[in-house]
Amino acid sequence: MGNEKLYKIGELAKLADVSPRTIDYYTKLSLIEPEKRSDTNYRLYSGETLHRLKRIESMKNEKYTLEEIKAQLQQWSKVTSDDTVTDKLTSLQLHLEQLMKEAKELSPLVQQLKPKQLKKLYHILTQPTAACIEALIVLLGKNPFS
Repeated sequence: MGNEKLYKIGELAKLADVSPRTIDYYTKLSLIEPEKRSDTNYRLYSGETLHRLKRIESMKNEKYTLEEIKAQLQQWSKVTSDDTVTDKLTSLQLHLEQLMKEAKELSPLVQQLKPKQLKKLYHILTQPTAACIEALIVLLGKNPFS
């Protein structure tokens, strides 16, 4: 840990743009944990906690329940303890879910396409999709080529 800046609840709340009560609640739910306690028994939170709070708030904005968020965070922490990677994976997951919603909305339009148009759409989407899947596989350490 070293000289990493630690934050009291009020400081953390201000930086994360949430209330101190929210931080207390998230701590009770084990969504976040204090890094340690001060000599005067204040809970002190790390910069990683700040990132985690922002991730939680982002997922809440995407209409996830706190139970779903907790499950996702636990799942990502099983994949890696690196907070940056976990952040990216969460961001990718939110983005993929948004894309799935949009794809569902486009489904009626896609069904109206002619076979030639469908073939062109397939070719446009296949290569980037495959590249994303390969990147995720490598990122998660499941490289089939090694």
